[in-house]
Amino acid sequence: MNMHDFLADKRFEGLKPFENKLWLSSPTMHGEEQKWVDEAIRTNWVSTVGVNINEVEKQTAEYVGCKYAVALSCGTSALHLATKLAGEKLYGQTKPDQGTLAGHRVFCSDVTFDASINPVAYEDGEAVFIDTEYETWNMSPQALEKAFELYPEVKLVVIAHLYGTPGKMEKLKTICDAHGALIVEDAAESFGSKYKMRGQWVETGTLGNYNCISFNGNKIITGSSGGMFLTDSEEDANKVRKWSTQSREAAPWYQHEEIGYNYRMSNIIAGIVRGQLPYLGEHIAQKRAIWERYEKGLSDLPVKMNPWDRENSEPNFWLSCMIIDEEAMAPMVRGEQDYLYQSVPGKSSPQEILDALAAFNAEDRPIWKPMHMQPIYRTNPFVTVEGNGRGCTNAYIKGSGVDVGADIFRRGLCLPSDNKMTHEQQDKVIEIIHRCFR
Repeated sequence: MNMHDFLADKRFEGLKPFENKLWLSSPTMHGEEQKWVDEAIRTNWVSTVGVNINEVEKQTAEYVGCKYAVALSCGTSALHLATKLAGEKLYGQTKPDQGTLAGHRVFCSDVTFDASINPVAYEDGEAVFIDTEYETWNMSPQALEKAFELYPEVKLVVIAHLYGTPGKMEKLKTICDAHGALIVEDAAESFGSKYKMRGQWVETGTLGNYNCISFNGNKIITGSSGGMFLTDSEEDANKVRKWSTQSREAAPWYQHEEIGYNYRMSNIIAGIVRGQLPYLGEHIAQKRAIWERYEKGLSDLPVKMNPWDRENSEPNFWLSCMIIDEEAMAPMVRGEQDYLYQSVPGKSSPQEILDALAAFNAEDRPIWKPMHMQPIYRTNPFVTVEGNGRGCTNAYIKGSGVDVGADIFRRGLCLPSDNKMTHEQQDKVIEIIHRCFR
């Protein structure tokens, strides 16, 4: 790991660390959260039932434009039950000791947090990772087409919207429909984002057959934890409610005919979410302003901001990210848990910028490491626009090496995107990045 002393580096002369830590994306409370939490405690509704839960389900469904929302303990639990439900719809009910995807492959977004993907393994399926595209940093429609050529039997696709930016859902959905495949939409990071589907603006969280959002502590709306399953199907909503409450049957005693989970949202957590929901639009506006200030402030450097389809999408700009132009990349290597880089005048690297910002008391983060590069999934199939992304080179023939997700991970990083960040603080972040290129 690089041990460079940035505070003593002449490039950063005159700059002092932030007095208080500048966070990547911390919760933003408004006061109403306390009101609904206190009411839950005062009325003794502190379990997994209560008015707050009912209200956040109703308000969230109304906002995104679906009929039903089921409040769960976290976004991962929503993704798990969505994936389990999809597997059961496709392949039927299984034995208690077997997942609904046993023996089946599932196409999955590659550049995402592993919570998107792990539910496939929970249900005994095999994830096939689909490479990313540069235009949105999301699943490539061209790579998805190639994947169906290689694995025509696949009937389920898990699509995540990275950092709040919608993927090209019209193209992706058209491909899935042509192959009779269902979609689990991971909108955990994109609550409040919009996409133009067949000429109509719709919210993310309504674009798949099974849809999920997250209220994790760093999300644009938070309950400290919590998530939501979204659907237009009353049958699906009821099944998720049942599974999330240990699959208890309507008997005077505890009776179970299916495997269940303790996945329901707490009424206290729901109280925080209830106090947050009225401020979603305000948070999105603040996050967008941060992204735009970065775009302007870094425009003279050999970098680009995380992209989005300006004609067909409106992100929530949850995290602002940047990617360094190839010709401006300083040497950098990464191991499994350590790294090394070299400072070169006029150039920089993600790790140098990450370390510099950390030295000045600002939190930032590397881009999600692609799933096909993770040790746990290194033997899983990976598909690029050229087809099979594994084992494509040998000692005598040089392959093209197309791997968009790995390239974005290598050259990109997430910037401080806290919506409480002042203009002066953001200007200082921008100045630190500039000095890294000196």
